Amino acid sequence: MSKIELLETFLSLYISHHTVLNSLQEESSPYIVLDVRNAPSAIKKDKILGSIEIPAKDLESQLDKLDKNKTYVVYDWTGGTILGKEALLILLSAGFEAYELSGALEGWKGMNLPIEEI
Repeated sequence: MSKIELLETFLSLYISHHTVLNSLQEESSPYIVLDVRNAPSAIKKDKILGSIEIPAKDLESQLDKLDKNKTYVVYDWTGGTILGKEALLILLSAGFEAYELSGALEGWKGMNLPIEEI
C-alpha cells in the first residue's frame, strides 16, 4: 500500500464537524452522534448537543439498540485518544455505517459549536 493510499484510507474514517452539524439541523439527518467517552457524567460535564452517551466499553452490548439505517458519528475527548477508534471498529465490524468525528469533542468545542450540559 502506498503512502497516498494509506492516507486516503485513514481520512475516509473521519467526518467533519460542519458536515455533521449542517445535517443534524435537518429533520431527515442520517447521522446519530455517539459520545463514547468512558468517564462518568460528573467528569464529562458536557457533550455535543443531541449526542447519545454510550461508553465505548458498553458499545458492543448495545448494538442491538442501534438503527442499521443510520450513520453513526463517534467522538472521544480528543482526536489523539483511542476510544473513538475502538468504537468505530466495533460499529464497522458489526456492519454499521460509521465515522469518527474529526477533531473529536475538543475540536467541536474549540469551534464554539453547540454543546449541552450533562
